[in-house]
Amino acid sequence: MVCAAVVVPGLLRSSAGTVCTPAASLRLTASALRHLTLASIMKSKRKTDHLERTANVVRREMVSAAKVCGAADESPSVKRLRLRVADKDFSFKAGQWIDFFIPGVSVVGGFSICSSPRLLEQERMIELAVKYANHPPALWIHNQCTLDSEVAVRVGGEFFFDPQPADASRNLVLIAGGVGINPLLSILRHAADLHRERAHRGSGYEMGTIKLFYSAQNTSELLFKKNILDLVNEFPEKIACSLHVTKQTAQISADLKPYITEGRITEKEIRDHISQETLFYICGPPPMTDFFSKQLENSHVPKEHICFEKWW
Repeated sequence: MVCAAVVVPGLLRSSAGTVCTPAASLRLTASALRHLTLASIMKSKRKTDHLERTANVVRREMVSAAKVCGAADESPSVKRLRLRVADKDFSFKAGQWIDFFIPGVSVVGGFSICSSPRLLEQERMIELAVKYANHPPALWIHNQCTLDSEVAVRVGGEFFFDPQPADASRNLVLIAGGVGINPLLSILRHAADLHRERAHRGSGYEMGTIKLFYSAQNTSELLFKKNILDLVNEFPEKIACSLHVTKQTAQISADLKPYITEGRITEKEIRDHISQETLFYICGPPPMTDFFSKQLENSHVPKEHICFEKWW
């Protein structure tokens, strides 16, 4: 579940292996989508609700039908979903979230997309990773969701990275805590796609370097480890990561050990990456986002170069 609290500069604008059914089989009609959306909005009244927390955040008007076509455990507490969105007008920017409407569930979920826009363009797929919680949408995903379950989605959020080809090259520092990795993984994957596009075509946006700092309690709760390290190995001169664990008790595997630091992400680590060409994206628990955004401001990083989102 996410709630945006963000400063956005002008520039900032793993498959589950299941074959998805054709677009024609998405049976939610336009009238059914409208009914589902209106009913959920009217019934979703708790102060902790995603819709209330994000009431003043920019979101698209269009609600699109989606079908679950893949599900897998990403960690002991996080389930990964792959959704097929057949609507060709549905699009998102790397880092944004979706309103998640579930038939029969009155509360609307809010989940960050962790896949890249390129996956949607090529396969009409988006991916989510949802942590177990007593919140009705999360409970449904963990306990009731099945292949071919039908839902509806709507894109929103002001936390994104969407450079245009002629924009100045920027470095990125991504700071994630727990499931706050989701929007940052989307941005990381998008940056990798931009690298590939420029290498293949010789044109397009020129990405600078990307450094990911990612903290969780232990290595089993570090999500998307393989995906992240695959990108680090594919672009060793462009992408780097520092994975932090705060309550590790088990032995750390040999393949992860070079990237692991025991203890929290420190202010000095972040400060070492400050430059005029660097944008900072932060997503995690509110105390973490508050701490690093304040530290960056105190280090004279322009506010328009700091973009953050809190999750609950």
